[in-house]
Amino acid sequence: MASDLTKVAEDSARGGFFLVSGTFIATVISAITAILVGRSLGPELYGQYSLSLVIPEMLFIFADFGIAAGVVKFAASLRTEGKIGQAAKMIKHAMFLRASIGLAFFLLNFALADFLAAVLLNRPELGFYIRVASISILFYVVFTIATSAYLGLDKTHYSALTTNIQAISKAVISIGLVLLGFSVAGAVLGYLAGYIIAGVVASSILLLILRQYPRGDKNPDDNVGFTRTFKTLMNYGIPLYAAGILVGFIYSYQNFILAIFTTNVDIGNLRAAANFIALITIVSAPITTALFPAFSKLNSTMNGKIKTFFKFANKYTTLLIVPIATLLIIFSNEIVQIIYGSTYQTAAMFLSINCLLYFLVGLGYLTLTSLFNGLGETRITLKTSLIALLSIITLSPLLAKAYGVPGVIAASISANAASTCYGMYAAKRNFKVEFDTQSLIKIYLIGVVSTVPSLLLLQISTLPRLVNIVVGGLLYLFTYTTLAPVTKIVNNSELKTATEIIQKIKPLAPIIKPFLVYQQKILNRQKPATKPL
Repeated sequence: MASDLTKVAEDSARGGFFLVSGTFIATVISAITAILVGRSLGPELYGQYSLSLVIPEMLFIFADFGIAAGVVKFAASLRTEGKIGQAAKMIKHAMFLRASIGLAFFLLNFALADFLAAVLLNRPELGFYIRVASISILFYVVFTIATSAYLGLDKTHYSALTTNIQAISKAVISIGLVLLGFSVAGAVLGYLAGYIIAGVVASSILLLILRQYPRGDKNPDDNVGFTRTFKTLMNYGIPLYAAGILVGFIYSYQNFILAIFTTNVDIGNLRAAANFIALITIVSAPITTALFPAFSKLNSTMNGKIKTFFKFANKYTTLLIVPIATLLIIFSNEIVQIIYGSTYQTAAMFLSINCLLYFLVGLGYLTLTSLFNGLGETRITLKTSLIALLSIITLSPLLAKAYGVPGVIAASISANAASTCYGMYAAKRNFKVEFDTQSLIKIYLIGVVSTVPSLLLLQISTLPRLVNIVVGGLLYLFTYTTLAPVTKIVNNSELKTATEIIQKIKPLAPIIKPFLVYQQKILNRQKPATKPL
């Protein structure tokens, strides 16, 4: 890659590292919280707790208006142009705007909690819990606008910090209250407390950061008022807002379908399975988040650079995600048995089916949205969400009635496949992007081949489940890491670029560099046979 693209990749890798590390810690804490709360409440009450959060979390989406994404986009692009004062002003205006919107939605949810519980969830007894959870809307919007600003200002370590504060606060308070006998109410209060504490801390840190920046730029034309900020954010964000509403509606619609066609026990098992999907999002979410400001630094007229960077990013995202999804499928039963025990009887099956969604990664499932949003093409994101919605509306009730929870999961995978395929078409048409098809096929093939040692171990081993997971996982990763250079998925120039990037991220270098050196040695050994001196 050219030097400027290497710099973009370095920034993405550095930001991604902080996000991955922060997300990992927060996810582990959240997973432990979910496990302890789930085991304490049991499937029935855990299902009630999950349903109590459906409406407030749906309103998280409605209270956004695309403002958070707009802050990432314009803060990153304005920083690249040297207009840091303008970026700071826009962030302050965005905070005020989003907090006002969040307050309005909180009041609406609080007032209508009983009605929504009865009409939408068919669970009138959940009205009190929904009313308590509705308070989280106000603090959630403040928390997310602050973390979005951190991304745009290249302060990703603060995003990781405040995310961990949210997870820790929720864990301590919800587990404590549940163990003290407050049951579902205790879990909901802990959920709320996490956002209150994180929202206050995140906004306070952001305001301290913004005080260090100049109040305006040297060019008066570059200074912006609230009205201009509002128009800029709305023009960019409304298509994303509409897309977010569609995605939020999809999530809520599927919950409504589950409420109609399945039981609380089924929903509890599905939520238990979803907690393990967080192991994939530890890597996938930070990647997509870091790529968003990376693409924001590129210009839509730079088709050559966009094409090169997208091809590189999509290939390596696939290389990272495929083994994680595969390992979860292989060891789904062992993982569920260890963590939840035999009570959650169908969670392992739900987990395996859910993981199939991430095999769309090679088609751009995790990278296309960052490409479109980073380049300002938010209308394409809206179209992909609309395709997913229409597919979900059509397929979910039919498949849920026939197959229950597996049918709902299958409908989700099908809908995402349809929207991703459209995204591929739009990206090729508008930005001439290319997919490294040969390498992607090889990645899927070695992902399957690498399962052989682990599957054999599961068949013949009499070791404890945890030992099987550790040993089988290491066998899989060793095979996968070895086959990548053997099949020429990675090459010398890519490994050299990756090494240069990793060396500049001090905490990450000792972990990743040995794998790169190992793969480099395999490539060097192959050289004489294919290209004699």
